[in-house]
Amino acid sequence: LPSLSLPSSMHLIQVDSVQRWMEDLKLMTDCECMCILQSKPISIEKDEQNELILSSQYSTCDNLQLLLKRAWIISTELTRIAQKLEKNRWQRVHNMTVRVNCHVRSMINEYNAFTRNSSEEMHQSEKLLIEKCSEFTAFTERCIQTEDEEILKSMKSCINETLTTVAQYFGQLIELVLTHEAQNLLGQIELSDSVYITESAISSLFSLTQEGAHLCRIIAKEGGVVTLFKICRQDCFRCLYPQTLRTLASICCVEEGIHQLEKVDGILCLADILTDNSHSEATHAEAAAVIAQITSPHLTFTQHLSSFLENMEEIVTALVKLCQEASSGEVFLLASAALANITFFDTMACEILLQLNAMRILLAACSDKRIVDTPYSRDQVVTILANMSVLDQCASEIIQGNGVQLLMEMLFEKSSSGNSAEVAACERVQQKSAVTLARLSRDPEVADAAIKLSCIPRLIKLCRSPTERNNSDSVLVACLAALRRLAVMSPDGLEDSDFEQLVKPRLVDSFLLCTNMEESFV
Repeated sequence: LPSLSLPSSMHLIQVDSVQRWMEDLKLMTDCECMCILQSKPISIEKDEQNELILSSQYSTCDNLQLLLKRAWIISTELTRIAQKLEKNRWQRVHNMTVRVNCHVRSMINEYNAFTRNSSEEMHQSEKLLIEKCSEFTAFTERCIQTEDEEILKSMKSCINETLTTVAQYFGQLIELVLTHEAQNLLGQIELSDSVYITESAISSLFSLTQEGAHLCRIIAKEGGVVTLFKICRQDCFRCLYPQTLRTLASICCVEEGIHQLEKVDGILCLADILTDNSHSEATHAEAAAVIAQITSPHLTFTQHLSSFLENMEEIVTALVKLCQEASSGEVFLLASAALANITFFDTMACEILLQLNAMRILLAACSDKRIVDTPYSRDQVVTILANMSVLDQCASEIIQGNGVQLLMEMLFEKSSSGNSAEVAACERVQQKSAVTLARLSRDPEVADAAIKLSCIPRLIKLCRSPTERNNSDSVLVACLAALRRLAVMSPDGLEDSDFEQLVKPRLVDSFLLCTNMEESFV
């Protein structure tokens, strides 16, 4: 079965056995009866034909969620049919084909009940899919009526071909439906001067972006970035800026979104918002989130952001100010994440940060547990410190801001919840704090401060005890590098066995030794 043209990250719907049984009961009814019942609209009074658009807006998001749920169920069923077909489970194949047929008809009827102005192309696509599903059901029904192995064998390739075609038609219909919905929502945003209608449409659009990268590409392709930046340039929609910017950040997780942002001078608009003190903190924070998204080091398509360099100094200045004045941990996280990404994006950013006393501001923020309250925030701070530590002037800033003490504390970073994302963040904090220590310890004053704070014993512990570093190889390599740098400054601070195993050999040999260590060795 070929891959379907569906949102790549469509949410999985967890259904327990009782719920699934109830779902199956509902679907085993006669197809025609089911579809006729579902397509009957609730009667309305004649004078209510010209209903306000607001009344339907409320349920648009729910209707789309229902559509996506149906789509996920159908794609899952098609995959399961392919698996049962391989095992020649003909009765199961037929039962599941009937179920898919019901789901497809229900999805089409449910969608047509709430959508407006569907295109002829969409109606044609619906017709093709229904016809092919009926043909598919007829094929599988013939299979359960015969036990002749030769006939079944000859029909199997035909059923496989039909299954592939059903999957293809289904994927095309979903693509058309989602494109149509994106166009409708963007049209409402473009044409409306009502804050309420625009807010509702943007909310529905944001919900679509949460369904995965594929939907973000569709929205970007249909001009979503252009439309949303128009909102961000109108004072009458100021109250919607945070919501609009949050939606933009989601769309810009894909290359098409960032290309569109560049074409409409989005960077300049974001810079204007960040530097305008009349905007709310929420607006500034969401603008910072867009900056963090488009400068993410994980993206491979940020090189074309030439206009970013032109506005970088004022953006960095505004982000540092936002970090300094942040009223909550979430605001600080968004601002510091943007700064951290920018330090990867361009080395000049580190020099600008140094001139702005950013290191002092970040170190001070870390002492406020209300602001820097999670490993994720500390990860952003230590990323900035690590990238700035390549500059010679950073050493004195670290000493003055009691930064060595902070880096030492970060070597003890542990997850309190055991959540996998938080554990990974803790590992990054440990690794980057060790990297920063290694880089800064070329300055004798920093190295001396680190030694006095007992950094060497902690680094040895991290090297020798896999559980202390959560079995992370990247943390081990960083700790070995930092330990070797400090050992040069204070060779007497190590036991002979530590020196012989962790410092004297080649780094790769020490690494292999530590990765093979048992806990009892400590």
